[in-house]
Amino acid sequence: MRYRTLDQLDAAVVKCRACPRLVRWREQVAREKRAAFADQEYWGRPVPGFGPADAAMLIVGLAPAAHGANRTGRMFTGDQSGDVLFRALYEVGLASQPVATSIDDGMELFGVRMVAPVHCAPPQNKPTPAERDKCAKWFRGEMELLFPTARSVVVLGGFGWQVALRELRDFGWEVPRPAPKFGHGMQVSLHRGDETITLFGCYHVSQHNTFTGRLTPAMLREVLAAAADHAGIVRHTPKT
Repeated sequence: MRYRTLDQLDAAVVKCRACPRLVRWREQVAREKRAAFADQEYWGRPVPGFGPADAAMLIVGLAPAAHGANRTGRMFTGDQSGDVLFRALYEVGLASQPVATSIDDGMELFGVRMVAPVHCAPPQNKPTPAERDKCAKWFRGEMELLFPTARSVVVLGGFGWQVALRELRDFGWEVPRPAPKFGHGMQVSLHRGDETITLFGCYHVSQHNTFTGRLTPAMLREVLAAAADHAGIVRHTPKT
């Protein structure tokens, strides 16, 4: 089924129960909760993308975190990985505030939309290839609706890079063979007729990468700013 708007697609995503293992896990986590969030009601459903429908820049992640987006209902919200990403977005003028805590906290993204190839929190943060493939229809539908305005794509991590290249090829974009390998700071421009879209590789904002210094805040800001400028987004001055 094709959706005419992102609102329609997002509403359908939230109702999806296609992957039994993921459904069981996300709902188990929502029932049992983490002690620190015991007084909160978990989202416990698939998490839709977040950001404006006319975004010029996309950020491709992996999947919701069990006690992050699976709790809050918004991509990259409520966990340490998201804290790093939203802080960087704010500092380069792409987000209205530096901290994202809940779905109703007033956070706004400027010209940027967060998307993911898997919409449910997976056990051990590892979806199976079958789950990834089953969820691909949502990713494809979202990308199709975003292509008219999207000019740059920041891909977080090697998994997202592989998925993005595969899906872009399916949409008719000319992806070289062999496909470009993922790397932090990597830039690849793809063409489809007279259209051009540029992928920017970035290490994932996982705790492992940020705690070990493999990905520093400065490295993240540099990639985000470059992708935003490439897409022609007017960046806002952070409030002091």
